[in-house]
Amino acid sequence: MSSRSPAQGPAAPDPVHRLSRRRLLRHTMAAAGGLLAAGPLSGCVSPASASGASSLSVWDLFQGGDGMLMDEMIEAVSRGAGGAEGFEVDRTILDWGPSYYTKLAMSAAGGRASDVAAMHLSRLAGYAPGGLVDPFDLDLLAEFGVTAEDFTPAVWSRTRHEGTVYAIPLDVHPFIVFYDKEAAEKAGLLSTSGELVPMGSPEALLEAGKALAGATGEAGILFGHVTDTAQNWRLFAGLYAQTGAEFALPDGGPPKIDVDAAVRVVTLMTRLFDGKTNPNNLDYNGALAAFTSGRGGMAMLGEWELPTLKKSGLDLGAAPFPQVFEEPAVYTDSHSFVLPHQDDPDPARRREAHRYVAEILKQSLTWASAGHIPAYQPVLAEPGYAALDPQSSYADAAEVAVLDPPNWFAGAGSNFQNRMCQPLQSALLGNTTPEKAVRQMVREADTLLRQPDPVA
Repeated sequence: MSSRSPAQGPAAPDPVHRLSRRRLLRHTMAAAGGLLAAGPLSGCVSPASASGASSLSVWDLFQGGDGMLMDEMIEAVSRGAGGAEGFEVDRTILDWGPSYYTKLAMSAAGGRASDVAAMHLSRLAGYAPGGLVDPFDLDLLAEFGVTAEDFTPAVWSRTRHEGTVYAIPLDVHPFIVFYDKEAAEKAGLLSTSGELVPMGSPEALLEAGKALAGATGEAGILFGHVTDTAQNWRLFAGLYAQTGAEFALPDGGPPKIDVDAAVRVVTLMTRLFDGKTNPNNLDYNGALAAFTSGRGGMAMLGEWELPTLKKSGLDLGAAPFPQVFEEPAVYTDSHSFVLPHQDDPDPARRREAHRYVAEILKQSLTWASAGHIPAYQPVLAEPGYAALDPQSSYADAAEVAVLDPPNWFAGAGSNFQNRMCQPLQSALLGNTTPEKAVRQMVREADTLLRQPDPVA
């Protein structure tokens, strides 16, 4: 799984993994003058592929359940799903995190990159300006049935650099709420149609936590954040976007942050996770375990936890993150496809890369089974997606998606998220005030903005 906070170890090696690792090692050493970034690798070749020069090379970071679903999608397009011509695909899987993005940059800089690669859309600002990824030909994509109109504007707007499209979104994976339907009904939080009622204000969210605690006899809302490098930022960023205030990271600084709005958000976070109604000291796995064992009525998590939660036996519901401030907004990211830079790409091969991306998008109903919202909107209109429960109940989150502010040092798995999380953690644990936490966040952002972009 590529977005989950706890790190996952590499898959156990087998002969196919070892073959792909040797091939990857040769490419990466050539790209980086013999230096490899730290971090274990794993890879595979799809069952329908061969390792010859004609194979379309694909890098991604999808492991675990996501990796198996991507295998299924690649197998479908390789054999020519829907009557399309098939592909010969050479897939390489790398561990997700900073090392993945280092290796991707090194391979592109060395001119030995894969034909297609996966990238979190929030990381594009660190690659497109430096020429590490090549632009997509939208006319060519349209020839294969994919156009800009097939994506929600909130996500499509982040695919461009200086007006040119450099990424094609596969999904939207938002930070949402999961809830125990039995507890939520007892707490009076479900509509007549069985959906979570709108909150509308901070006070309503606080009252919902108290009602859920009363219904479960234990905790109301669960949130794991201790020692985590992203969770506090996900919660803060989504709530801050709901205030309508600007959070921008202009090159050279200073950061544009509305301090009053930020204090308002952190204050709500400390009131919500007060250590009484809702625990304030859980780590990620602790919150997950508490929710799956029925010791809380609601959990604030990424939608990628859906497969785990479905195994718990809970009568599980899900909804976009509740709007409690003035504007609808849900913090999210997007697994996307990019074309790593190649000095002299073969036109026929580049055409096949576009066709491959288009055909994989058309298979994203399979991808939705893990909880991800397909970015390719025609899939959402399929009866099969409407039948997915609870996935279809939070699909609207894609319409109000908010990603990290664009800058080379921000995005999924970044040091920026980690440095934002540390003062937020201190505030939630009661070790500092919301005002001091926000001042520290501003200082951290300003420090990062003063660092030179290593690719510029």
